[in-house]
Amino acid sequence: MNDITCPKCGGLTQGLIDGLCKDCFFKASHLIEAPLVLYAKICPTCGAQLLKGKWNNDYTIPEIVIQTAEDALLIHDKADDIELCIEPKQMTPHVYRVKIEASATILGEPVQQSIETEARITRIACDMCSRMSGNYFEAILQIRAASRHPTEEEKKRCMQIINNTLDKMQKKGDRTAFITNSAEARDGIDLYMGSANATRIICKEIVAELGGGFAESSSLFGRKDGKEVYRMTFSLRLPEFMPGDIIEFKDKVVEIKKFSKSVTGTDLIKSGRFISSPDDMKGFVLIAKRSTAKKAVVVSIEKDEMMLLDPDNFETVTVKIPVPFSASEGDEVPVIKASIGLVALPDETSRKNDL
Repeated sequence: MNDITCPKCGGLTQGLIDGLCKDCFFKASHLIEAPLVLYAKICPTCGAQLLKGKWNNDYTIPEIVIQTAEDALLIHDKADDIELCIEPKQMTPHVYRVKIEASATILGEPVQQSIETEARITRIACDMCSRMSGNYFEAILQIRAASRHPTEEEKKRCMQIINNTLDKMQKKGDRTAFITNSAEARDGIDLYMGSANATRIICKEIVAELGGGFAESSSLFGRKDGKEVYRMTFSLRLPEFMPGDIIEFKDKVVEIKKFSKSVTGTDLIKSGRFISSPDDMKGFVLIAKRSTAKKAVVVSIEKDEMMLLDPDNFETVTVKIPVPFSASEGDEVPVIKASIGLVALPDETSRKNDL
């Protein structure tokens, strides 16, 4: 086989590698290369980091520096069995010195190289914080209650569910799962939400726990990149009745224990369990709450009836003993007034056990 002249050194060789003899090839080749300065982007507001075009909150700053160096590293295309060691050293709060050591084989020859570069931490608002500061929103969540105003306790629980759901969705990578703004309305709360999809999931979570229902509608907001942009409105209605509400319709007086997809409670007239659906509750009206029930003194007890002193006029009235009931003569028991007259409430412990 005829020898070939290397165009660089003029020496004879049996073959060329990328147009050079073997010695010149290895002298001219670099196992690894990296820019003299690297830039790691971190959001100053939420601390999210930009890696491979995506913002996330999964890494520490040293880990971000290592990943940024690895992403910027150029490795010889003929290298095999590559091993890397990247060590960042903090020089200032925003500057790291990064040492990169590499070992590999190129055309069967072992090769080692060590280089250094500088990583600078740059502060730039992430996509989520940019949108939030720009009042970006895709949906409005209106939290109301049917035929009443939501209580402070209900508002607090709704916000807990909302924040927990948004946190979970952000951890899964939804960068629009946030609240842009909130406003107290006369009959509830209005929330401006970054994601319509997140808002829909939130409505389902609230309804599953607190009951009620929701409806959604859309309106044309404008056009972007030639496409129509819509904004959604989610109208969430908490149930009309709450645990502890005492309602009446025709011959039924019921203390509500749960009001969601199904309605459960105690029939105070029959002293039995009440089960229904929200659709079948039309006509019921709120007549009292256990928390505001008045106290009546027990005068005497006989079989399934007892005599009480009416707390309004102190007249003696006979009422049915509720189940369960543990009071004795002389004790005070909670009572409410229905269309049939005075009604005694069962022991509070039974209500808690059924919740």
